[in-house]
Amino acid sequence: MFADRVLSGMRPTGSLHLGHYHGVLKNWVKLQSEHECLFFVADWHALTTNYDDPQIIERSVWDMVIDWLAAGVDPAQATLFIQSRVPEHAELHLLLSMMTPLGWLERVPTYKDQQEKLSQKDLSTYGFLGYPLLQSADILIYRANQVPVGEDQIPHIELTREVARRFNHLYGREPGYQEKAEAAIKKMGSKKAKLYEELRDRFQEQGDQEALEAARALLGEQQNLSHGDRERLFGYLEGGGKMILSEPQSLLTEASRMPGLDGQKMSKSYGNAISLREGAESVTKKIRTMPTDPQRVRRTDPGDPAKCPVWQLHEVYSNDDTKQWVQQGCKSAGIGCIECKQPVIEGVLREQEPMRERAQLYLDDPTLVKNIIADGCEKARKLAQETMRDVREAMGLNY
Repeated sequence: MFADRVLSGMRPTGSLHLGHYHGVLKNWVKLQSEHECLFFVADWHALTTNYDDPQIIERSVWDMVIDWLAAGVDPAQATLFIQSRVPEHAELHLLLSMMTPLGWLERVPTYKDQQEKLSQKDLSTYGFLGYPLLQSADILIYRANQVPVGEDQIPHIELTREVARRFNHLYGREPGYQEKAEAAIKKMGSKKAKLYEELRDRFQEQGDQEALEAARALLGEQQNLSHGDRERLFGYLEGGGKMILSEPQSLLTEASRMPGLDGQKMSKSYGNAISLREGAESVTKKIRTMPTDPQRVRRTDPGDPAKCPVWQLHEVYSNDDTKQWVQQGCKSAGIGCIECKQPVIEGVLREQEPMRERAQLYLDDPTLVKNIIADGCEKARKLAQETMRDVREAMGLNY
């Protein structure tokens, strides 16, 4: 019924690091060549936890977009925009809040988890409670059918599906819906109308999923149906009402394999990160001073790569030959820790080099980034306005 569309966003709360690249941005670069993609700066989401320090958001927005571009995100293939520049996000969030049960928000696992992790902040705010619903609005406003997430974010997508389902149930049953659906079937022509009804009966009576998919494909091919009629027939097909908002699917992504300099997950708050475009001298110094296997007190002491944070970086950056060299050399004390770190340094710098080159173009001329975002916001807003037109009509707000 709706376009094959992917949506994803990131909060602007500081400079991006290699963990962001391996965990998110590499996947974005892959997805942009396979789907219609919208990637957005989630600045309103950043306010849910940084409402008392908005300056960090302002400082981070443009640097983060440059990091995206440096990583290979291509504005010719994907739409890049800023959430707050598309006010329809806020309008849909408000309207959805009128019909979303409070308990749905309170049971989202990350609600209590984040409160515990950020206990130093006062998060007893409406904005923090409602941020999962704002996430739902972000997705539903573009009728995105795929959202790349990690396992911890799956409950957010399930909430979004429930919200879409409830909205369609409450507002999809327009006055005279049955009669309008039957009239729309006739517009398909006698042969295709008969096929549609047969497929609908097979699905509703026997649960035939192949019949459902065939009927959806049939509707997708119809050129003589209005947008409203097509929505009605998609809903009528499954026995519900008019499908105004689509139910997205989780596009599960692998967890980042990028460890920090101390072996923990790479995070700026842990002080163990390498920034995406960090200078070569700083990167070299950080890796050379990384902690290693505590058993290797002297150069002649054998070590165990499994107990060394540097080995985790070899797992990301080194080929099989180098990893074998590390295993043998470390366990036999045939190589020292500085020698062991050198291939990692070279691997990180090699990965960063094209990023720094791509970024320099935008650093030299910041108007290029502003223009990319302006174009992206315009494209995104047109899509959002289409959805809001249907939402307002369904809720009786088009007066």
